[in-house]
Amino acid sequence: MIAPVWPALVALLVSTAGVLGLLLAEQQWAVIAIVIAAGVAMLMATRMGWDDRIRRSGGTHARTVSGVAVALVIGMTFVLREHNFALLMLCTVLLTIVAGLGLTIQFGHAGVVNFAGAAFFGIGAYAAAVLANKTALPHPLVILAGGACAALIGSVLVLPLLRTRGHYAALITIAFGILFKTFLEVNDALGGPQGLKVPGFVLFGHAFNDPIAIDDETEWSFYLAYAGLSLVIAAAAYVLVRRLERSWIGLAFDAVRLDETAAAAFGVNVAAWKIAAFSIGNFLIGLAGAAYAMMTGFVAPTSFTFGDSLILVSIVILGGLGNALGLVPAALIVVLLPEKLQVIQEYRFLLFALLVIVILLVRPGGLLPRPMRDYSAGESR
Repeated sequence: MIAPVWPALVALLVSTAGVLGLLLAEQQWAVIAIVIAAGVAMLMATRMGWDDRIRRSGGTHARTVSGVAVALVIGMTFVLREHNFALLMLCTVLLTIVAGLGLTIQFGHAGVVNFAGAAFFGIGAYAAAVLANKTALPHPLVILAGGACAALIGSVLVLPLLRTRGHYAALITIAFGILFKTFLEVNDALGGPQGLKVPGFVLFGHAFNDPIAIDDETEWSFYLAYAGLSLVIAAAAYVLVRRLERSWIGLAFDAVRLDETAAAAFGVNVAAWKIAAFSIGNFLIGLAGAAYAMMTGFVAPTSFTFGDSLILVSIVILGGLGNALGLVPAALIVVLLPEKLQVIQEYRFLLFALLVIVILLVRPGGLLPRPMRDYSAGESR
């Protein structure tokens, strides 16, 4: 029996309403009430088996659900058209999801460790700053170049990673992240500790940093344009990751992650696939960094610390290692809640660490565990 589409659509509508309420909530009690209601709803859905019905419905009608999800996000940005901070948070969540998709390819699909996600995010951001300030390159190409720079530098870093495994490989990426921040701080050409200003995004002569004037009395937030840009990047990155996962490339990634020796015995070039996963993942991370830099208008070394890398890793683990869809609730929790609940702002790293530990103990697969690949259908549903 084919699963109906309405369970997934109902879940999307309820989730969108909750996110919209959280973005618009200004009182701390309202934020806490929404968080508690979301937790209770998820618990009840799990106890009543609704999570399985929603998952089957979404898997059966993936294209329809994806299209509705994009339409709901577009509608949400329109509702928030006059709210600067809410739109900024929405853009940040979308670009964080893009960076998380890059780590998902590396960690969840190919098993390549990367604890320097913030460093590659910074490479994309600084590349965008330099190219936008020093060249006349069109800004869409500047963002793509930011991703290419991150992929290129990552292809050099992956060479020592191929010769190590486990915690030794993790230490290499940690060391690279620390060295990258130090390099930025001592490099005056890149602004040193003070950082660099980044011009706003311009497309077909329209400056995204200019407010959108409807008439003499109505003016919409300039973040509305960046929300559209972030949504396009996030949607394209999600489609790319899902296509890769379902293809023979994703199958090769899975083989490398599960057993390198067995994969090599069956003719899989382990080193080549690790390089491919690391490069593609870093391209997406750098892409998100470049777009974020042009949106915020400023980059500095303090924005790309090892702590920020751990936040990205915690999002990937919390959402469900290898599941691209799980990044959405995880990014909302990790990015949005500390901004809305100022009382936990200073303790966010401690709370994130405790949350990851609890998830690993109670639900090791994350909030949305990655389903098993369906070999008969040729894809992971």
